[in-house]
Amino acid sequence: MRLGLAGGGTDVSPYSDIYGGAILNATISMYAYTTIEPTNDGKVQFLAPDKNLCEVYENAMEVDTNGYFILHKGVYNRVVHQFTHKPLSLKIASFVDAPAGSGLGSSSTLVVSILGAYVEWLKLPLGEYDIARLAYEIERVDLGLAGGKQDQYAATFGGFNFMEFKGENVIVNPLRVRQRYIDELQHNLVLYYTDTSHVSADIIKEQQQNVNAGKSKSIESMHRLKEQSHKMKEVLLKGQVGEIGELLNFGWEYKKQMAQSVSNSRLDAIYDTAMAAGATGGKISGAGGGGFMFFYCPGLTRFAVREALREKFGGETKRYDFTSEGLKTWTV
Repeated sequence: MRLGLAGGGTDVSPYSDIYGGAILNATISMYAYTTIEPTNDGKVQFLAPDKNLCEVYENAMEVDTNGYFILHKGVYNRVVHQFTHKPLSLKIASFVDAPAGSGLGSSSTLVVSILGAYVEWLKLPLGEYDIARLAYEIERVDLGLAGGKQDQYAATFGGFNFMEFKGENVIVNPLRVRQRYIDELQHNLVLYYTDTSHVSADIIKEQQQNVNAGKSKSIESMHRLKEQSHKMKEVLLKGQVGEIGELLNFGWEYKKQMAQSVSNSRLDAIYDTAMAAGATGGKISGAGGGGFMFFYCPGLTRFAVREALREKFGGETKRYDFTSEGLKTWTV
């Protein structure tokens, strides 16, 4: 999974096509897992062991993408059509550390995980950019799910990355952030689950409509968020970690102007409570509307912030570590 630290939303078409987008994100120790077990019975079995769900198809060149396993089916269909040109026989099971609608890029991370398992099994000649691009096409083109481009690339590459988007072109710039700066950021950044979820596609569609309609307030807010990503890169590389809270607060104010459904009264109250308890800034993770929020809490203020949120709203703070690795596959 990933935390979008700056520039969120500028990777979404048509904004990124017209103006170019820029995002700074970092991957954390929450994962999507996929296991493929080759079989000889001609069946394709999609499994979710944690939910006790299973769907089975026989001798399938293409499977219907309705139902619970839409992402699994989308990847299967693309792999068969583009690479194997014949039905596969397998059991494929998956698990995700975060709930759907978490705002941590869970859906795209799962697609990358599933695709990575096929690449490992079938020895497909795909590099990191190929995998991320293919995962994006499966979600956005094949399945028609609204969203941006950053999540697939974050899950594939891992680490702290400054990403640039222009039309179909994506450039991932890995950042060499000193470990002491990463440790300080991790120490001060509180990840809080609001105990709600969101449907990111609805928010993103509203954002896209605002750009297509030429709404200046929405477009200008995206310009400011793109500026935020450049500034965030600078302060991280220079170790000016104390400025991150103010940068997050700057971004939050503009993110809310991208689409009306980004925030709501509950999220605003959570944000205000964290700020009153000592946070210097924060934001919703992902498109908005629910899921995870995170707050920069300098010094020892994270304890007061956690307690204030727990007492007033419940939910939970999530322990995590920043990670340097992206997609990892192996065969047993």
